[in-house]
Amino acid sequence: MSKAKKSEFRPDDYVVYPAHGVGQIVSIEEQEVAGIKLELFVISFEKDKMTLRVPTNKATEIGMRSLSSPDVVSKAMTTLKGKAKVKRAMWSRRAQEYEQKINSGDLIAIAEVVRDLHRSDDQREQSYSERQLYEAALERLTREVAAVSGGDEVSAAKKVDEVLITRAA
Repeated sequence: MSKAKKSEFRPDDYVVYPAHGVGQIVSIEEQEVAGIKLELFVISFEKDKMTLRVPTNKATEIGMRSLSSPDVVSKAMTTLKGKAKVKRAMWSRRAQEYEQKINSGDLIAIAEVVRDLHRSDDQREQSYSERQLYEAALERLTREVAAVSGGDEVSAAKKVDEVLITRAA
């Protein structure tokens, strides 16, 4: 395998892995698996205390991407301000759709889930599964907003919260 093809990801880069959210590439290492030499990205997800090894030749194929641009983040914030789209389908079908959007790694789709599942204090209670999906989407959104803005997650969470509160008003 020649090293002619330059990878778009480098050590210390923050990346978004669709199923896990924002992580940081710690290193690129070579390992032998079943007699085949593989070049792997070693990605650390600090918050989840998890390390993931992704073959470099499969990274973009599985949807791993660089952080969103500030432009995409502002589009996601605009999406949050929109009116929640309440679908009349059964909860199990909607839950599947939300799960797919969260795991797509697409920031706008994740913002749609947060917008649709957000409840202000005076609205009806959420079911346990609704709350789980909402919190998963919210966490993914705030982590990426924090990573893009270079700030911490607390300030990113405040920023997202402010947008959701102004929408409810």
